[in-house]
Amino acid sequence: MPNSSLSAAAVDIIAAADPDAKVAKTAALAAGWRAGNMVFGNASPLQRPGRPARPELLSPGAMPRRSTGPKGRIALIHALAHIELNAIDLAWDIIARFGQDMPRAFLDDWVGVADEEARHYAMLARRLNAMGASYGDLAAHDGLWEAAMQTMDDLAARLVLVPLTLEARGVDVTPQTAAKVRRAGDEDTAAVLDTIYTDEISHLAIGIRWFEFLCARDSRDPHVAYREILSAHFAGGLKGPFNLPARAQAGMPSGYLEPWLAVTA
Repeated sequence: MPNSSLSAAAVDIIAAADPDAKVAKTAALAAGWRAGNMVFGNASPLQRPGRPARPELLSPGAMPRRSTGPKGRIALIHALAHIELNAIDLAWDIIARFGQDMPRAFLDDWVGVADEEARHYAMLARRLNAMGASYGDLAAHDGLWEAAMQTMDDLAARLVLVPLTLEARGVDVTPQTAAKVRRAGDEDTAAVLDTIYTDEISHLAIGIRWFEFLCARDSRDPHVAYREILSAHFAGGLKGPFNLPARAQAGMPSGYLEPWLAVTA
């Protein structure tokens, strides 16, 4: 993409309604950026991503309860595919919205995250197809993007809300989910979840790295800043269980979670 800027191409991907196009464009943009032939540019971020006509988007509270058995597994994979589709857009949005004043390494990191989130979506969509289903067959909730838009003007808050909280929750629960799927005999889906889990740890590490970069720049204690931002944007605080070894591996020690560890102990 020698004639395109990173920010304009990122916004174009966010605007794409077709998930397969979003995935293909992400791969192409990541390759173009890594080739070193693009400038950042100055495109305006979007308020809403492009979405296909289906799935129907509901509020989180209106989502139907998941059944058990094969239908429940399809519902689980569908929900995860929807999360990963949102994650593609969130990675490109953090670039387009906040990348202008950040180091090149910040852009490199989030291009890599977007590329991996697109691969996650594609793997989950293939699993749905193998089980006789497709993305869009079931309803999905719109909470992820709505939550991110609470932090459209604050990079530190965006990092707290998305990688340090929502992605960290995936680090907490994905191993148990993979084990449950494996016990049901679905090794193919479990292998996909294993890959996602490994990448989630690296995404959490990226979030921590840049959150602590901002805190150092602004002379803030990162543990205190995390708790303050989370209290302002995440009603009810955090609930365990917490995968403390994996969080520590990502550079997020238990000090970040002290108030909630005391509650869940």
